[in-house]
Amino acid sequence: MALQCGIVGLPNVGKSTLFNCLSNAKAQSANFPFCTIEPNVGVITVPDARLNKLVDMCQPRSVVPATVEIVDIAGLVQGASKGEGLGNKFLANIRETDAILHVLRCFDDDNVTHVHNTVDPVRDKEIIDYELQLKDLETVESRMAKTQKQAQTGGDKVAKLQYEVLKKYHDALSQGKPARTVELETVDEQKFAHDLFLLTSKPVMYVCNVDDASAVGGNKYVEAVREAIKDENAQLLIVAAQTESEIAELDTFEERQEFLAEIGLEESGVARLIRAAYALLNLQTFFTAGADEVRAWTFMRGSKAPQCAGVIHTDFERGFIRAEVIKYDDYVALGTESAVRDAGKMAIEGKNYVVQDGDIMHFLFNV
Repeated sequence: MALQCGIVGLPNVGKSTLFNCLSNAKAQSANFPFCTIEPNVGVITVPDARLNKLVDMCQPRSVVPATVEIVDIAGLVQGASKGEGLGNKFLANIRETDAILHVLRCFDDDNVTHVHNTVDPVRDKEIIDYELQLKDLETVESRMAKTQKQAQTGGDKVAKLQYEVLKKYHDALSQGKPARTVELETVDEQKFAHDLFLLTSKPVMYVCNVDDASAVGGNKYVEAVREAIKDENAQLLIVAAQTESEIAELDTFEERQEFLAEIGLEESGVARLIRAAYALLNLQTFFTAGADEVRAWTFMRGSKAPQCAGVIHTDFERGFIRAEVIKYDDYVALGTESAVRDAGKMAIEGKNYVVQDGDIMHFLFNV
């Protein structure tokens, strides 16, 4: 599924360092603004202990993990909504992504310059929020001008609905609130809102880039960000990008685990970030497992069995008959598919079954 998370932030907050840790594609990482001009795209494996367990059990000839696409976008500066810096390119690149990983500098280091000369992640957040909100307000006002007359004088019900949605967004944005804080009640409202492609309607995670000593518990900067976003529909994650870059250079899994243990972490921040990005995109995983292949398949949360069958092949969805479903925990506990069958733990599900994260699936179809 070609859904993408975009990494955004002011220049020199650690975006490209973090991207380099996430991906084999090496973005430039330099101590000056705009070292990333074109967005770098990395297709990144999603860490999943369940896949590893299934591989141990099945010993397959082939293994295919789930992936997520991460885009490293050039740093934004104040005035981007008016074209300052790389503003228009930056905003266009964000518009093409499905969710935002907003990196904030939460560390002191005299050797790394800050575009505003002081470390203040809440201010940095507000600068980008303001630029994105200004651009969204411009979009909303343009659409309002087109629909207002139809809504008020033409008796057009669709135009009236659209105008009401636009007004909700206008009120929120005018108060300095992101579009994602607006609650929409009907499917028609939600569909129209989606088609507006507002920048601040995208799900967002604030990634606090901290120093090594703050990798476990955070610091005063992280707490300031946490307080600033408490009323937003947003998440927060703590990562020490410089530490992660050191971990990424280690050759073996054992070396990486030993390094993590020394600094008090059970797993790397990158692993947590990848999984968080996957969830931020509203993605989940089902598995197919056997001697030939163990594979993690990506689907949208809430999808039904035929749509998940279509992830494997369109013919599977078109000719869907039924799905055989094994719960991951049952498979692990009983050891084999035949043992699961014998125990009566395999469910036969039809077209209305909502696939759950971790389900092990076998689809029957006929075309």
